[in-house]
Amino acid sequence: MFDYESLKLIWWVLVGVLLIGFALTDGFDLGAAALMPFVGKTDSERRVVINTIAPHWDGNQVWLITAGGALFAAWPLVYAASFSGFYWAMLLVLFALFVRPVGFDYRSKLEDPRWRQAWDWGLFVGGLVPALVFGVAFGNLLLGVPFELDSTLRSSYQGNFWQLLSPFGLLAGLVSLSMLLLHGGTWLMMRTDGDVARRSRRAVQLFAVLFLLCFSGAGLWLWLGNIQGLVISSGFDANAGLNPLSKSVVTGNPGWLANYTTYPLSQLAPLGGILGALLALAAASGQRAGLAFVGSSLAITGTLCTAGFALFPFIMPSSIDAASSLTVWDAVSSHKTLGIMLVAACIFIPLILCYTLWGYVKMWGKVTTAQIEGNSHGLY
Repeated sequence: MFDYESLKLIWWVLVGVLLIGFALTDGFDLGAAALMPFVGKTDSERRVVINTIAPHWDGNQVWLITAGGALFAAWPLVYAASFSGFYWAMLLVLFALFVRPVGFDYRSKLEDPRWRQAWDWGLFVGGLVPALVFGVAFGNLLLGVPFELDSTLRSSYQGNFWQLLSPFGLLAGLVSLSMLLLHGGTWLMMRTDGDVARRSRRAVQLFAVLFLLCFSGAGLWLWLGNIQGLVISSGFDANAGLNPLSKSVVTGNPGWLANYTTYPLSQLAPLGGILGALLALAAASGQRAGLAFVGSSLAITGTLCTAGFALFPFIMPSSIDAASSLTVWDAVSSHKTLGIMLVAACIFIPLILCYTLWGYVKMWGKVTTAQIEGNSHGLY
């Protein structure tokens, strides 16, 4: 079995893979739902959008549930500190997500246009709010979270919900929102035709440009602004157990950019985010939907890796007590727990991938208004 240090790094990678898997799969249905009122002008067109994502959305959220479970088991202190610190933000996401299953199932039960329009806007909120809040949360990780640990490692959060909505936090939210709207648009380009596909193509072009502006702006803000990253100055031990307070941490990493100099290959992450968006933009302009989807997927992967590489080895930095900051090395479970979880992950992650791919293969194909109008009761 792997040594403790290797297991810590492996689980840092695996949690990142789960978050990327969630963003790639559930990301396009969040984005498509948020775009629905705008790319679908008639009831049939909005049902087309719904039927491209409704068969898959619940399976896609398995990635989020799995990532939450992995966070709880692999990084228990991060789970405790984040779920208490971001409590109201997570409740906001949770209640927004509540609308989705109810909206998908009940929207078309009645012919009343007001009933359907109300659910359409509910699904819009259920797609837009999580996409925005997840980005705000990542932005606040880069700013530092106002929490501290006492001598018994109990976390105490000193902030409130409104403090999360700082200018940089909102900019990070716009990065996430434009990224997922871009991804949802490329998905709709692949799965629809006619006017819906045409409007989706225009949405891809718009949000690819917006993502490039916001992503580049956030990077420049980190580089030129007064945002200070953290550095472990002493007490570092990659094989240490669960004791974050044993280290000393100082500011000295302007803009969280030190890792990009120390590890030059990490520069491929922001480059991938930019090139992915440019590829999606060019492919959408050339009406190549599949290539545009590849581009938006690359943009998502590059963006999440950019944040992860910048923060490493920190997972949840503290803005009020640097020593309380949680890292890959000291916020983890025991050696035995990580080893058992790795075996479980090697079994279940391939199973998740297999049944997810099987579901997409079996349900693949374009959804058209003719299909919707010819099957008014058998489809969503």
